[in-house]
Amino acid sequence: MKKTLLILGIALGTVFVTNAQTVSENAIGIRAGDGDGFGTEISYQRALGDNNRLEIDLGYEDGDNFDGFKATGLYQWMWNIEGGFNWYAGAGGGLGTVSLDDDFPGRGNFDDDSETFLFGAAQVGIEYNFDIPLLISLDVRPEFYFGDFRDGNDLDIALGLRYQF
Repeated sequence: MKKTLLILGIALGTVFVTNAQTVSENAIGIRAGDGDGFGTEISYQRALGDNNRLEIDLGYEDGDNFDGFKATGLYQWMWNIEGGFNWYAGAGGGLGTVSLDDDFPGRGNFDDDSETFLFGAAQVGIEYNFDIPLLISLDVRPEFYFGDFRDGNDLDIALGLRYQF
């Protein structure tokens, strides 16, 4: 019985050690995706533990009839798939501002052509951690907006390239 428990303990310990993924202390780069318009964000990630991190993104969106800025903060959990492949999920939110054209189709003329909004977000993605300090990711981020013009939800799909240090 003791041998069986010892073998089981060693096997479980090996599984946990091989699946442990160390998060890079810092990573900075870009996250380019598509929401309402083509959006690009400067993205910073900071490790909070072995498998957790904080991601902060400052972005700019440019649509046919609007321009906007937004700041996003997400707490993420990471799991190793195999080797340098990881998947992650997170939740958070942010704040932004949008500037509208006066002749926005279907909305009539606006007296006030700008708005500040709040939003909640979730995120799920996959990433590859190269042997060099490069991290590439692909993720989807559903966002839920609370504002007059910017309300409802949006799905943001993006590719990220980050330098790790």
